[in-house]
Amino acid sequence: MDTLERDREIIQKIISDYAQIPYSYGEIERNSVFDCDRDRYLLMIVGWEGVRQVHGCIIHVEIIEGKIWIHRDGTEDGIARELLEAGIPKERIVLGFKSPGVRKHTGFAVA
Repeated sequence: MDTLERDREIIQKIISDYAQIPYSYGEIERNSVFDCDRDRYLLMIVGWEGVRQVHGCIIHVEIIEGKIWIHRDGTEDGIARELLEAGIPKERIVLGFKSPGVRKHTGFAVA
């Protein structure tokens, strides 16, 4: 299995695992969205909490030029840790939600 295909499987598994965690309140669903042609992977929430609609993105990850960009990470522990545990090295993970000036101090890839 090549690196790109392995990266895709790891990302999809992480997001699919988060999609299985139920919300403890409200009528809120978690939906995974995988665009494998463009290497974009999302975990969305949609539903209702009382009379208030809930809609948003919990996780947004892209594979760009061999690096895994985390654009949004609304998880408690952070998916970068899970990517590392799955064997993806720090120099291939970009914390895209950090400003470029901060990113260079994280130990992860800068771009």
